[in-house]
Amino acid sequence: MKFIDEFRDAELGRALAVEILATVEPGRHYKIMEVCGGHTHAIYKYGVDDLLPPNVELVHGPGCPVCVIPMGRVDDGISLAHQPGVIFTCFGDMLRVPGSSQTLLDAKAQGADVRVVYSPLDALRIAKQHPERQVVFFAIGFETTAPSTALTLRRAKAENVQNFSVICSHVTIVPPLRALLESPDLRLDGFIGPGHVATVIGLRPFQFMPDEYGKPVAISGFEPLDLLQSMLMVLRQIADGRAEVENQYARVVPAQGNPRALEVMDEVFAVRPEFEWRGLGFIPKSALRLSDNYAEWDAELRFAVPGVRVADPQACQCGEVLKGAIKPWECKVFGTACTPERPIGACMVSPEGACAAYYNYGRFAREREVV
Repeated sequence: MKFIDEFRDAELGRALAVEILATVEPGRHYKIMEVCGGHTHAIYKYGVDDLLPPNVELVHGPGCPVCVIPMGRVDDGISLAHQPGVIFTCFGDMLRVPGSSQTLLDAKAQGADVRVVYSPLDALRIAKQHPERQVVFFAIGFETTAPSTALTLRRAKAENVQNFSVICSHVTIVPPLRALLESPDLRLDGFIGPGHVATVIGLRPFQFMPDEYGKPVAISGFEPLDLLQSMLMVLRQIADGRAEVENQYARVVPAQGNPRALEVMDEVFAVRPEFEWRGLGFIPKSALRLSDNYAEWDAELRFAVPGVRVADPQACQCGEVLKGAIKPWECKVFGTACTPERPIGACMVSPEGACAAYYNYGRFAREREVV
């Protein structure tokens, strides 16, 4: 297939659904986690879940980069935004993520110079345009976006742009997956792996899941037929008694990943001893910081950052949603006190958040209606 509409072909989707139905064992309940928030939105936007048998349950994982950032880390960014002489830059989906008392959008309304950028290179350009100001970029995301931050820092160093710095909140995918697999209260049969991350890191980092835990994995694309085919791959592995890492997204994901991206990440970043994840707590070696060679551009060293741990609001169950322990509609404030217009938790405000997916595409029902 070459064109986007071919990956949304209804007849092919129904054919895959028939194959899935023929693969599953009647009476057995299957729980498959789609790790990436982009997958969650595609599933509910296109009604992929409605094509699955009732005994195949989808569980939503911690693959939304905005959602996993803890509230204290958001407060750190807001604190920097309020620093005199600072231009604070970030991606648009961070603007409305709640901190303990306000959002970056609130800080902007109070006079902080907060600007939305579409890449870290935009932030570096702003720094060159305003040499009298300090420009800080709030770097978030998994290995998917880390290379662009690394390349920007490499350019900042090469051009000696001294008024540019980064607060690095990049996270890595393998440690939280291991934490989930170690969780005693979460039983999963297989995983739909994150295609975007795999374009950078390749297939090998996911091999521990079948090798150590016996869980099948299918690295998936983001179109409806991608997801259906990936689910079929996982279910066939289960039926055959196999556990492997299969690459459904082979048109984009090379088995070895992107060596040049990995090289620049290795140069610019170092692994943090531990990092707090919303809902998962502190996970060892699960995030990145700037390496010693790039310490001059580390906003956490240049400025006084609070670095205080802040508990999530008791009413919000975003952490349980990120762990796959509950569905978004099971949160007691979902769709009432917490909406995309007035979010309490990051899962509702982020474009990749599971709560936003359920809300935007009308998935309020506790049980699937069979027509």
